[in-house]
Formats: sequence, structure tokens, C-alpha cells
Amino acid sequence: MATLSWRHHTLIQALLSRGPLKEKDFQSIFTKITGKSPGNHQSLFNEYLRKINGELAFVQLELRACRNQYDGHVHYGVVNNVSDESSKLGTKFSVPQIAFYKGIIEAIVQDVAAQGFISTIDALNIRLENQFLAGTESQSQGSSTHIPAAFRNFSMSQKERTLEELARDHWLSLTDGKIGLGVRSFLDLRSWFRSNEVPACEVCNEAAVKAELCKNEGCNVRIHMYCLRMKFSKSKAEKVCPGCGTRWHYNIAKVEALDEEEDASAPPESQQPREPSTRKRPRTRAVIDSDTLEPESSQSTRLTRRSVRLKSSG
Repeated sequence: MATLSWRHHTLIQALLSRGPLKEKDFQSIFTKITGKSPGNHQSLFNEYLRKINGELAFVQLELRACRNQYDGHVHYGVVNNVSDESSKLGTKFSVPQIAFYKGIIEAIVQDVAAQGFISTIDALNIRLENQFLAGTESQSQGSSTHIPAAFRNFSMSQKERTLEELARDHWLSLTDGKIGLGVRSFLDLRSWFRSNEVPACEVCNEAAVKAELCKNEGCNVRIHMYCLRMKFSKSKAEKVCPGCGTRWHYNIAKVEALDEEEDASAPPESQQPREPSTRKRPRTRAVIDSDTLEPESSQSTRLTRRSVRLKSSG
């Protein structure tokens, strides 16, 4: 296998030092070091990623792309392929902090409405004792004598500081008193979502943490908003649930507006015709070819809408 060039190392270093990067930023770095745009040289861009991943595989790392399910933007990052989520947080966070993070993730994905958020108050009220007992598969009747003091004494102020750290490092997102998953969680926890049977999007088969639900109460289908835009973008597309055929009340007004700055810097293949203007205009972004997002196995598990029982990952 050919040795990686300084250009490959620059791409890796950018992701390691700056964390997950938006697609436009990552592709901008690629253009600066190669002199070629990924939009016009997609095969070259893919070859760079393939060669980088060939080398990173030796240390169980992977350069991966994912979508932020809250805004639909694609991000690139280097992730740890070790399966348990505790190892992904590394040694920066203490064991109680990791347990707190795990409790937040479980609370978010168990939401049957797939809103993708829990309130800050709900997050602060998560009991670490429950995480410890679940992780050790304890059969005790709730006696605190078997729970480490670090878990029992994890204070409210420690939880608040942990939330700030997790949000700063992009493991969580914190907006207007609501806590959602951060980009790094979407990047790193793909296998965790599957092993814990988090319901998948009917279109892309990725975990549907933040998604729209079919209005038919007896149907289990859920679809990401950006997948809905792709599915219903054609004027003649029939706007019905792919599972039960119920009419899907797709409302374009629900699509979040993107700033003009985002549109101006979007990759060429996803740009829409533009009109010269200095005002910010609400615009929708075309969905990027799913091939660039490394689609997972096409096998989809149909789940009920009730709360997902998460398997212990301890």
C-alpha cells in the first residue's frame, strides 16, 4: 500500500485538531491542498478518503461522514471504531461523566415522538445510580451500599459543568434549554444505535433520532426531514407513507431556513439557482448523493412506536 502523502496527513490533522468539520470546510481544505474541487473531481476526493481509511484501519479509526439530524448538514470526522461508547469519550471524562452522558443518550433515543431532544431539567435529573446498576446488571434491590461514592455524590453543579463540556466538544448540542445529540455522537455511535435497536429512517436506514412520524398510529415509519425533502422533492412524487400508504402531510414551511452564508459556500453539486441579493432568503438545500455517506446495510428492522428498550452496553 502506498504511503500517505503530506496532503493526506493534512486532511487527517485538520479533523483531529479541529474536530468534526462541516462538509464545505473539509472540502475547502481539500481544494486548497490539491488545487481540485471535490464537486468536479469526485473520484479523486473518494480515492483520498479510501487511502486514508486504509491506513487508519490499522489503529481502529475511520474517516467518516454523517448528517447532523437537526439541520441536515453533512460533517466529516475521524471516529473510533471500538464498539462501546465509553471508549469513544476517552480518558478526558470521568466514569460518572460517561455514565451521565450515556443516560442522556438513552433518554433522547427512547422518545417515541422522535423529537431528538430532552429538556435540560430532565437531563439534570438523570440518576447515575440507575446507570451503574444497569451497567453491572446488579440484582440488588436498590441498596446504595454497592454504588460507588463517585456516582452517589455526583452533584448538580458537576452535571451542569459536564453538560457544558459535552456541548463544547460536540458530543451534545445545547439550544434554548433543550439538549440533543452533537455531531460527534452521530459520527461515533452508529453501531451503538443499531445494537440498541434505535428505530431507523425508512429512506436512509440510519438511526432516526430526530425524525417525522407517519400519522397512522398503527404504522412504525419515521423519516428524517432531509430525507423527506429528497423523497418528495419531485413535483409528481406521491406524498404518501412508504409503509402503509397513508397520505403524508409534508409541509415545506417546516424546513428550516438556511442563511445565505451557508448557501453561498455549499458544494457545487448541491447549489440551487441564485438571485443576487444582500438579504437572507429561506432556501432549501438539495440532498447529497447517499453514496458519499457510506450507506449501511439495507436490512431494516421494523420496530414499534413504544419506547425502545435499550440493551445494556456496560
